[in-house]
Amino acid sequence: MNEHWTIGDLAKASGVTIRTLYYYDEIGLVSASDRTASGHRRYTGDDVRRLYRVRALTQLGLSLDEVGRVLARGAEDLAALRDLLQAQLADLEVRARQLAEVRARVRGLVDQLAGETMPAPARFLSTLELTGQLYGQLSAEQRDALAERRAELGADTVDALRSEWVEVVRELKRHVVTGTPPADPAVRELAARWERVTGAFRTGRPHVDEQIGATSGVAWQEHGTRIDEYLSDRVDWLEPGDMVAIVDLVRQARS
Repeated sequence: MNEHWTIGDLAKASGVTIRTLYYYDEIGLVSASDRTASGHRRYTGDDVRRLYRVRALTQLGLSLDEVGRVLARGAEDLAALRDLLQAQLADLEVRARQLAEVRARVRGLVDQLAGETMPAPARFLSTLELTGQLYGQLSAEQRDALAERRAELGADTVDALRSEWVEVVRELKRHVVTGTPPADPAVRELAARWERVTGAFRTGRPHVDEQIGATSGVAWQEHGTRIDEYLSDRVDWLEPGDMVAIVDLVRQARS
């Protein structure tokens, strides 16, 4: 019960970077309750439990601002912790089902190859799609960096940027429908606005931003059609194929 952790020990044990722990301290999410005589941080068991809640909530998709509000409503309440764990368990069960499906498909490919029969290309493609969804996500460092950047911008700014991006997409669709060429000044201005909006979320860490850009590019390249379908199902003014055409128009306008 009296165990204490240095910031380095806690980072190593939890898989959270020291920089992230400093940032959590700075914004008041997780702070070390104790200090040594020389002023070094010492984290207590309560601090570790709070860190667990923060990580669990962010993994469920909440922003750091939202996490702070949740914890402020009763971070130490047993019922709240039980609800959090149940939500996390539900998320893990979905991932487990996805992983079980990938395992079954890969096992099927292995069994078919053992029988000296080449599986159809469609079976390979469907398996690659599932594994890409599971493993082609952002790393913990990249997710943390994006969360920190969103917190720096603030909820109002993030909402304004999202609204502007939707407006840009709507205008770009109009140009796609009318067949406006990529070199048209109006299209180029919209492409520049697209770049300004997305650029606002850059973390300021060149290697992280480069990795995020590469990961996003691969995700679009491999799952662009599925993303397009997802958006067209949820946005009433988008039709199937619209986002693919819009992204292509932006790329041409940039070049």
